[in-house]
Amino acid sequence: MSTPKLLLQIEGALIFLATILFYRHLHASWLLFAVLFLAPDLFMLGYLVSVRIGAACYNFAHTYLTPAALIAICFLTAKPNLLPLATIWICHIGFDRMIGFGLKYPTRFNDTHLQHV
Repeated sequence: MSTPKLLLQIEGALIFLATILFYRHLHASWLLFAVLFLAPDLFMLGYLVSVRIGAACYNFAHTYLTPAALIAICFLTAKPNLLPLATIWICHIGFDRMIGFGLKYPTRFNDTHLQHV
């Protein structure tokens, strides 16, 4: 029997793997990948201000909309050097979903959308 949380984790795993393969196809620097893979987690620093600000900052960096906007900018401005950055970002989000981290509610850090599904 499947649960929505399990399906979201499997979806995250597939996105994680697909973006790694795509990154390989880009022939971009693996050192860059290693350095930037955890960069979206820096947005957790918003929790030092308050839970509400922390959740907003975290969600900004952990929704697929933000790196998708970066991909759009990449193509609209003809700056292909942004594509590896967006790919790393999407890979990070997929990894987070795969291991069970979800978008945050403004109540507390451990209150995520994956716990409510």
